[in-house]
Amino acid sequence: MKRSLSAAVVLLCLFGMLVAAAGKRHGGKTQGGFDYYVLALSWAPNYCAGHPNDNSAECRAGEHAGFLLHGLWPQANTGSSPVNCGGVSPASSALVREMANYYPSRGLVQHEWETHGSCSGLSAVDYFAAVKQADHAIKIPDAYRNLSRDQNLSVSEIEKAFAAANHAPASAFRISCHEAELVNVEACLTKDLAFQACTASARECPASQVLMRAIR
Repeated sequence: MKRSLSAAVVLLCLFGMLVAAAGKRHGGKTQGGFDYYVLALSWAPNYCAGHPNDNSAECRAGEHAGFLLHGLWPQANTGSSPVNCGGVSPASSALVREMANYYPSRGLVQHEWETHGSCSGLSAVDYFAAVKQADHAIKIPDAYRNLSRDQNLSVSEIEKAFAAANHAPASAFRISCHEAELVNVEACLTKDLAFQACTASARECPASQVLMRAIR
């Protein structure tokens, strides 16, 4: 009896070591091990100004691109959020083609699945279904749909405008920036894709104002 019990203890220890090793390979995060989502919308005019050699549809002259889907990211309440959790196959070609109607490029579709979707605990089909649902639900404030000139705008006012357009609390939105230029508007969503307050792990732009370049 004692020998059987000892063997069972050894097996449990070995199992625990394997689980820990798997978690280490995935950056200490496991699939589905997150608290909420962040839906990120990038401001195309700023991105394209910083990437003059980008020939994607996002940056072609006459596309008049404004806010575009960047991604739906699993987020932790505290600490670093999970990325590159592994253990997933590439999204199918058919799914990539479909999602290219939402993302700026097919390459970004695959990147987002491998980097962020792999941590959702969902299949590629279900993850991108959630992406589409979240993207359809978010409303862009009218003031930013046809921005005709470069403007420096208040971070808090942008968040309040998105909150008002979406009947959500301002605490559900964050602005990310680089050198006081808008990069993303980020909406914090529950796993059921309802708006929720962002936590400290969803970093806020340190500048009080950000540049939004005109739509071209």
